[in-house]
Amino acid sequence: MFEAQVDAAYSALEKAGFNKMEVIISETGWASRGDPDEAGATVKNARTYNRHLRKRLTKKKGTPLRPKIPVRAYVFALFNENSKPGPTSERNFGLFKPDGSIAYDIGFTGLVPSSAPPPSFKDIAAQGWLR
Repeated sequence: MFEAQVDAAYSALEKAGFNKMEVIISETGWASRGDPDEAGATVKNARTYNRHLRKRLTKKKGTPLRPKIPVRAYVFALFNENSKPGPTSERNFGLFKPDGSIAYDIGFTGLVPSSAPPPSFKDIAAQGWLR
């Protein structure tokens, strides 16, 4: 479905005369928690979606319509937003909790377990994670 949506955007752009414009997904993700009427907002579904997204993006391959243009996407969101208004799902899209601990594992290496204090931004920058 992810590739079909990207290719639908490419098709619409082509029809509008923008044949060479690249599609970049600016936000994609899945809520790890929700209200009772948000049945799909679970840790299991969020982990599955984001793990598959990470694996898909790591391959650096295109879509059926544009196989030579690697798909690029930005995960929404890095952190849960515990002060955001609205349904519970709106506050639970992050890969990390507001305290810096891992909300759920999607296979990144080198992360600090939630029982340890989160690294400071100075520590993160010193290890070269911010570039």
